[in-house]
Amino acid sequence: MKKAIVIMMAFAVVQLLAGCAANKVQTAKMNVPDNRLLLTYGPLWGTLYQQKAAEYKALTIQAYNIAREKLDAYLQQQSNKPIAVITDIDETILDNSPNAVHDALLGKTYSDSSWIAWSKRVEADTVPGAPAFFKYAASKNVAVFYISNRLTQELTQTIANLQKYNMPYADAAHVLLKTTTSNKDERRASVTANYNVVLYFGDNLGDFTGVFDKQSTEIRDSLVHQHAAGFGNRFIVLPNPVYGEWVSALYHYRYADSMNVKADTMIKALTTY
Repeated sequence: MKKAIVIMMAFAVVQLLAGCAANKVQTAKMNVPDNRLLLTYGPLWGTLYQQKAAEYKALTIQAYNIAREKLDAYLQQQSNKPIAVITDIDETILDNSPNAVHDALLGKTYSDSSWIAWSKRVEADTVPGAPAFFKYAASKNVAVFYISNRLTQELTQTIANLQKYNMPYADAAHVLLKTTTSNKDERRASVTANYNVVLYFGDNLGDFTGVFDKQSTEIRDSLVHQHAAGFGNRFIVLPNPVYGEWVSALYHYRYADSMNVKADTMIKALTTY
């Protein structure tokens, strides 16, 4: 029954976006409930890709295959500090797509309370390729630091979920969660002070450097080109079609705006002919 509902909702989203792309004038005529579908049920389409597309699995495995090659190359170089890698957790190591489906089927968007209830279940599966890579890194005496914007109150369940899959260095000393800011530069600096960090992993550009944080879509695009040499060399990007700063940038980080205002802004950002 749930699968049927998901398929029906995904079809509704496809029809919504197809209608918007076909005629921009229609966006002004969309009524309130239809407009909200973009934010409430829209994530279902990305989640279907994440959960069911073999291409998604191929992309994440490809990312970690590249990472292994790069790590081997870095290990051949001399280092005055111990070697480490820094990784994000959600949608980089742990797959939280069931939570997105749960919220969408209730007609809701993200909330801290819903997220924390999900993380307490310790049921997140792993992103394909992630466990094998980080276990390989640890076998080469490479330390692993997990820098995530999960809340500090989630530390116990976060460690438990990582340990469920025998992820290396899954302890309080290596899992650095959000305290006062979502910007990760300070936490990264606390690691680089003592380690030679050779690789960074994440599904959001802010997982690599804070210069991407809270920037417009246009500036984010420009910064990607400026940092092009890093991608696939020191920065390993994992796909996340469901959520992230790319979404926030579309409605200009105006989190307090209504869903209708956010949806209008996002629809107007689409390119058609």
